[in-house]
Amino acid sequence: MTAWVLIGLGGALGSMARHGVNVLARHYSPAMRFPLGTVLVNLAGCCLIGALAGLAAAGKLPLRLPAREFIFVGLLGGFTTFSTFGLDTITLLRSGDASLAWWSIGVQVIGGLCGVYLALVIFERLGPR
Repeated sequence: MTAWVLIGLGGALGSMARHGVNVLARHYSPAMRFPLGTVLVNLAGCCLIGALAGLAAAGKLPLRLPAREFIFVGLLGGFTTFSTFGLDTITLLRSGDASLAWWSIGVQVIGGLCGVYLALVIFERLGPR
């Protein structure tokens, strides 16, 4: 039960942080169509999860399971799931499973974009006529 609470709390904080970055990005670049906030969140999340995972793996940042769940699953998961995708992909590549890593990249990136597009088209058509 504790894990669920920690993950939920971390997720809420991460989501609020993500929203804050998006608000700041829109404030400082209101006319920009490029999704600056999303890019900043995804890149920052990837750097953070990589740094923390590296420190933990090197034994320089001892993280017990509850702390890992709060930070990796909750906080960074709420901030951006792209960070988890990045860590999973790099872990596959480092373990020598490049083929599986590339399949994961293809399925998640191309499949995700196709899913967004198809769902958008389908559900737009269900709207009022």
